[in-house]
Amino acid sequence: MAKKKAAQSPFDRVNAIWSRFIGYEPAGGITIVVFAVLAMVLANSPLHELYEKFLHFHVALSFGPVHLDQSFQHFVNDALMAIFFLLVGLEIKREFVLGELSSFRRALLPFAAAAAGMGIPALIYAYFNLGTEAMNGWAIPAATDIAFAIGILAILGSRVPIALRVLLVAIAVIDDLGAILIIAFFYTDSFSLIGLWGAAGCVLALVILNLYGVGNTPVYVILGLTLWYFIFISGLHATIAGVILGMLIPIRDAKGKSPLTKWEHSIANWVAFLILPLFAFSNAGVSFLGLSADILFTPISLGIAAGLFVGKQVGIFSAIYLMIKSKLVPMPKNATWPQIYAIAMLCGIGFTISLFIGNLAFDGNAFDAPVRIGVLGGSILSAVFGYIIMRLATKPPEAKAKR
Repeated sequence: MAKKKAAQSPFDRVNAIWSRFIGYEPAGGITIVVFAVLAMVLANSPLHELYEKFLHFHVALSFGPVHLDQSFQHFVNDALMAIFFLLVGLEIKREFVLGELSSFRRALLPFAAAAAGMGIPALIYAYFNLGTEAMNGWAIPAATDIAFAIGILAILGSRVPIALRVLLVAIAVIDDLGAILIIAFFYTDSFSLIGLWGAAGCVLALVILNLYGVGNTPVYVILGLTLWYFIFISGLHATIAGVILGMLIPIRDAKGKSPLTKWEHSIANWVAFLILPLFAFSNAGVSFLGLSADILFTPISLGIAAGLFVGKQVGIFSAIYLMIKSKLVPMPKNATWPQIYAIAMLCGIGFTISLFIGNLAFDGNAFDAPVRIGVLGGSILSAVFGYIIMRLATKPPEAKAKR
């Protein structure tokens, strides 16, 4: 007589549902959207004071001589986002060593596209804000949110040619690298020599570990935390420590294993389903209470929204068009011009990094609302129109098979 299958407990059922959800490629982007919408709802509800108290709740941590006492919002932006940038650093290294950026010819197209896709939005922002104190936000529309952009392509599934997915990832990775350099060179007011020398010592130690093929995780964790502390006191933004650590994790260790792949797999879900949603929740809460409709048309909001929605697509598509037509690079395999245009438009989704740079560009709350409105407006327009154009420009696998 066959044994009856044991009934699943409620915990097992929830765990099965969660496993299926995180295995769904757009799940990370969906989670971020949910938390961003929740933040905006709370900021404009009778619970707005409770939401503000939560953001300003102080987090106090001590690690030996290191003492950290910040509001929850700053803790997310300075400490937790360093883990997000660690993942970015790992992705940048993988692409430069093993991926689409590993040779000059392969890297030429995404480099040209990313450069134009950062420069044109910055010029558009400058057109609206040149000569004002808001000019410090020129880099806000220069960023691309890789999680959202890839998430939208994932919704379309196999309709999208693989070459276009690879191109989008390569552009976004270079874009992230550009954003990191901008943060380091343009949004740092003063330096501490003690912090810089301490950080340099940590970097030297990490380089030596790489040369000897050391893959010991605890060693890298300890050095990474020490590097974060020294960069934090140096005057540079502490999240840069994450990028540096990520780019100094070995591709292969002395045993032939890949610490880089192990680190990526270990932190990817934490970033997608905890850190970025917390960042969205902490930074997307735009309160419209007492605001007039005129705020939609302030130079800051217009500069950011137009930079993301218009500047990104114009810059990236123009660069790709010129590179291909001049025969410097070949057309991506199985791609069409409308599909490439859709990719250029999706790069205008700047949510996470744009909000992050916005926080660095302006002190205080004077420009919070126009910055967030501009970022949300430009990102939403880019996402919606990019998705529509890509859907119209591609056919489902069944339709391709019948031709």
